[in-house]
Amino acid sequence: MTGFEEGYEPIKRHHKTENMYLDEWLHFPAHIHHMSYRMDNPPEDRPQSQRTFLALAKTLRIRESNMIVSKKFAYGISEENGGDRLVVIWEAHTEYYNLQIWHIPGNKKTPLVHGPIVFPEFKLPEELLGTCFNTLDIIVSKEGDFSPEEVGRMLPGHHTYGSQIFGEEISVVTSFTSDKELRERYLIYCPSPDVLLRYLSQVIDGVVTIETYYHLLMLPFSAFTQAVDRVHVLEQNLLKHAITLSEQIAGADAKTIQDWLTQLTRDFMEASRFAEEMRFRLSSSVPYREILLTTIKAQQERAVPPFLPLYDYVLGTISGVGDGYQQLMKRIDAFVSDFQSIISVIRARVNLMLQEQSLILEDQNLRLLANVDKTTKSQAILQHTVESLSVIVIAYYMSGLGAYLFKALEKAGWLKSATYASGLFVPISLALSLIFILVGRKIIDKQMNDPHH
Repeated sequence: MTGFEEGYEPIKRHHKTENMYLDEWLHFPAHIHHMSYRMDNPPEDRPQSQRTFLALAKTLRIRESNMIVSKKFAYGISEENGGDRLVVIWEAHTEYYNLQIWHIPGNKKTPLVHGPIVFPEFKLPEELLGTCFNTLDIIVSKEGDFSPEEVGRMLPGHHTYGSQIFGEEISVVTSFTSDKELRERYLIYCPSPDVLLRYLSQVIDGVVTIETYYHLLMLPFSAFTQAVDRVHVLEQNLLKHAITLSEQIAGADAKTIQDWLTQLTRDFMEASRFAEEMRFRLSSSVPYREILLTTIKAQQERAVPPFLPLYDYVLGTISGVGDGYQQLMKRIDAFVSDFQSIISVIRARVNLMLQEQSLILEDQNLRLLANVDKTTKSQAILQHTVESLSVIVIAYYMSGLGAYLFKALEKAGWLKSATYASGLFVPISLALSLIFILVGRKIIDKQMNDPHH
């Protein structure tokens, strides 16, 4: 297995003071169970998954001297008196972790069959952290060859796939058919025990990597098929909006445009949430596909008749799926962009309507100001007329009062002619009236302009 994922490392062969390497404990014949679990919250779930491994190691009474534990990798070995060996391996990755169990019987003649691991006191916890998405049941046989009939009995299924890998005679065979425990069964054998032992870790790592990333790539497939239908509905809604807009926007009133904007904004928010959800689900599909293709290429697969080529099934499935994921994201991005464009067109129309209303309002204001100016001038003329008439009225009453005074003075003998005196008083009364009016206007203007009054 090669490390292509960021933060991913192949199973490390850790060193201890006694020169205890993991490879030294792995042998065949072997019965292997492999499980991959996807973590919901990796920063919190990763340490918890390690604690699950430690609890299992404690149940199996694995001594600390037979354990290696690091932040993202751990393994432990339990051995029975009869020579049976159980190797438990835990390895954490970016968003998932693996739990791998190797049962290596002490009696090499013991026949191994797919199914439960047979080892004293071995039992996995009923519930492990995360979502299990990949389970494998692998037998590495000491037998150098199997007939197609024997393989068919060990690996039931519609088709059997098998190839030799790494340019050697190491055969990897499977039917890609799960048992009742949902474990996919593999059979690995080679005529040369030395060759198989030399490549044993690489063979298992390759099978595990391909199966893991195949299932990771296929995990969102159900959501993908539902998303295709949902995208179709959203695209139809968008098309209806576009047709309605092109036909009616020229004569649409403010209420109609407001209704359009409300509906489009609601649809746009739904489309945006959907786009982000699918982007989150499918964002890893490209690197997963690359890891898968690169690992398959590294296997140097060579077909072994009468079996079908081992990874034809995988390649035939992922070739359409990976492209379909990317095409879906392009469609989603396209209709989200189209939603934004339609909303922009409506907003542009709203701005034009606002400008038109602003111009109409400005014209009305100008007319109103002109009318106010005209009214103000008329009021000023009227005020001057009233003031002029007021001068005459005041002068009239002053002249009348003066005439009564002059007649009284004439009877008293103080004036010779009251009529003559009244005539002379008329211009004087006009002057006095004008003075009164001007002084009164100044007093009123002063009071009007005084802010403290």
